[in-house]
Amino acid sequence: MNIGIVGLGLMGGSLGLALKKYSIATTIYGYDHNTEHTTQAVKLSLVDEICDIDKLQTLDMIVLCIPVQGIIEFSKKLVDIGDHTTIVDFGSTKEHIANAIPKPIRKNFVLAHPMVGTEKFGPYAATDNFYENGMVVLCDSANSGQAHLSKVENMFDKMFMNIVYMSSAKHDVHACYMSHLPHAISFGLANTVMDHEHPEDIVALAGGGFRSMSRVAKSSPVMWSEVFRQNKTNLLKSFDVFDKNMQKLKVMLQCEDYEQIQQWMTQANKLDKIVK
Repeated sequence: MNIGIVGLGLMGGSLGLALKKYSIATTIYGYDHNTEHTTQAVKLSLVDEICDIDKLQTLDMIVLCIPVQGIIEFSKKLVDIGDHTTIVDFGSTKEHIANAIPKPIRKNFVLAHPMVGTEKFGPYAATDNFYENGMVVLCDSANSGQAHLSKVENMFDKMFMNIVYMSSAKHDVHACYMSHLPHAISFGLANTVMDHEHPEDIVALAGGGFRSMSRVAKSSPVMWSEVFRQNKTNLLKSFDVFDKNMQKLKVMLQCEDYEQIQQWMTQANKLDKIVK
């Protein structure tokens, strides 16, 4: 199987390495508008060769590992692909992408979100075990052609990923609370420290708690601004829920009701049992 990867950063580069590691593809082609990324991808052997859009459209599979708005725009360039070519996207949001897929290629398209990540980005961040034992969500799979869906499922199986199925709308709600809201909070925490008169003094005292919470604030602003754009409605609703909890804590502090604060924290502790 000949596979083309659009976007040669962390996600795309790691995919290229995984495809090689498990001998999933005969030849791996790369495409990226960033010439620095294409040069690095070849140097690091993330792909076998760089190609153009015309070549992409002849391949067995095209994987879109670019920001979510870019996925929507790029899919419009693929309306002339043949019936045999599978398109799969790795976007962090799904409903807007699902609604924007050109009708002529809807059967070719498989909506996927590998639930893996790190604050690092770019070709040099790629690793060959990035996807192993991770979860991947396939959305609205009934709208994908069975042959294309099977091809994608087989690829993820060989990469040792656990597949979950759900609607794109349900995915976006879940992804908001477990990923998008935490990223927003982390960016907010980092900016709160930067707004302090002497942020370097605060960071000098930072321990594991702060570093854990602020780590994802190192993530790509380009990618995450697009994620926030695509999942705006769900994110705004989650802000309301989060603000409600912060306001509750604020009132309890003002009233010096520390017994209630302990109960509030005890309730939060219960999440650990669900996570395990």
